Amino acid sequence: MPTRPSARAQVPPFQVMTVLDEVERMRAAGRDVVSLCAGEPSGGAPAAVHERAAALHGDRAALGYSPALGITPLREAIAGHYRRWYGLEVAADDVAVTTGSSGAFVLAFLAAFSPGDRVGLTRPGYPAYRNTLAALGCEVVEIAVGPTTGFQPTPALLEAAGPLAGLVLASPANPTGSMTSRAELTALATWCAERGTLLVSDEIYHGLAYAPEDAPGTCAWEIDRDNAVVVSSFSKYWGMTGWRLGWALLPPALRGSVDALAGNLALCPPVPAQHAALAAFEERSYDEAQQRLAALAAAREVALDGARRLGWGPVAPADGAFYLYAGVPLGEHPDSVSWCRALLAQQGVALVPGVDFDAVDGVAFVRLSFAAGADAVAEAFRRIEAFQG
Repeated sequence: MPTRPSARAQVPPFQVMTVLDEVERMRAAGRDVVSLCAGEPSGGAPAAVHERAAALHGDRAALGYSPALGITPLREAIAGHYRRWYGLEVAADDVAVTTGSSGAFVLAFLAAFSPGDRVGLTRPGYPAYRNTLAALGCEVVEIAVGPTTGFQPTPALLEAAGPLAGLVLASPANPTGSMTSRAELTALATWCAERGTLLVSDEIYHGLAYAPEDAPGTCAWEIDRDNAVVVSSFSKYWGMTGWRLGWALLPPALRGSVDALAGNLALCPPVPAQHAALAAFEERSYDEAQQRLAALAAAREVALDGARRLGWGPVAPADGAFYLYAGVPLGEHPDSVSWCRALLAQQGVALVPGVDFDAVDGVAFVRLSFAAGADAVAEAFRRIEAFQG
């Protein structure tokens, strides 16, 4: 009998990666493509991180296995980051270093949820939450959000969803860039605590906020550290996507389980990256990241202006992260998948169709990443204007 994949493996591919594959093929064939599809800051890691990595390799450091939850100096440095940004006292033992934030989500979901547990997610939302939970046997409960709630959930929407073992909340969110205020996050965290619902707070875009009063974002542990898992990463604010390092702040009840799972699933996070990442917390690395934020703010303005000029709407707030999520005039195209495919073929502009993030209402939406910079965004909108006619 032929080998077959398991039922749990039947998850859809992440469309962003499919688009990126097509972009690579087109560029290899000599096409000029403006790619605004990846959630990847341009510029890469801060200079200090590169310098530390070079020194490590130049000294031929052994770089063998680390503890499953990361080297102590990095866990201490992450704890210090929470004192710096949020005034929070976090201990090194609260921190689990992981293989990207993706590793943190897998470990947290495995440690906290059993097959059949109902876990709430916003729609639109990052598809890997949905697909990972489904592969683990959880029942995914999608909570539709839109312009009337700022593309974030409310306690009333959660109540209507029925009993939940967990809620995954992202602020700033992918794909919308929407953020919860401190008061809104407090209301959601209180709702969760009162009902025994674990809050999994995705904070990987913290630090990337465009109004001073929103920066860097509200950490869920400022409100409730006993009923929340906080997930973050070096990938976005520090631009270290390929280094594959993230972390989680864990309530005491989950620490032993996450430690055991981490040791079995991955042994440890990438050790050279862990040592190099210590330099991300140097003052000059923060300064470099803030300079990049200013460049992102300029690109955001170009994107918002282009969307207004071309009649896109509704447009999500884009208060944080580096995404513009908006409805587009489909014209002769039946959905955003067809629209994006035609745009790429005809004008060499790569965007992501909204169905990747919302299978119900995303048929007329696209996600644009303005992380490529203002010049790339401006050129993309010139081409999109020609495409729309």
